[in-house]
Amino acid sequence: MKKYVYICAGGFIGTILRYFIESLKFHNYTGVIPINTLFINLTGSFLLAFITTILIDMAESSSNIQLMICTGLIGAYTTFSTICKEIWSIFSKGYYLQAISYTLMSLIFGLILSALGVLCARKVIKYISCRKELIK
Repeated sequence: MKKYVYICAGGFIGTILRYFIESLKFHNYTGVIPINTLFINLTGSFLLAFITTILIDMAESSSNIQLMICTGLIGAYTTFSTICKEIWSIFSKGYYLQAISYTLMSLIFGLILSALGVLCARKVIKYISCRKELIK
């Protein structure tokens, strides 16, 4: 039961964060591609990779904390169903090139940012372990 409380707490924060970002008025140069959702999903890709890499390295980290952050917070912050709905909406309005562009941008940049998240987390882990060695 305790793990569900952690997931709900993370989900609450992720939902509020997503709502806040969705309410911002990013300038949309394309006029068609939903920039807010693209931003949310790309930052979510980076954060999920970054956070899970750090949490996996920290053997002492609680599985409840992992559930709260990865499943709850990031799961509520990003959403696959929204991107699918938006791609279909763009496509069904006849903006075929924009729909394909949005799909490819989301996938390619999402993968790149996931890789960057892992690389950045490894740098942070290395930095922290070096600092611990200096303190000893």
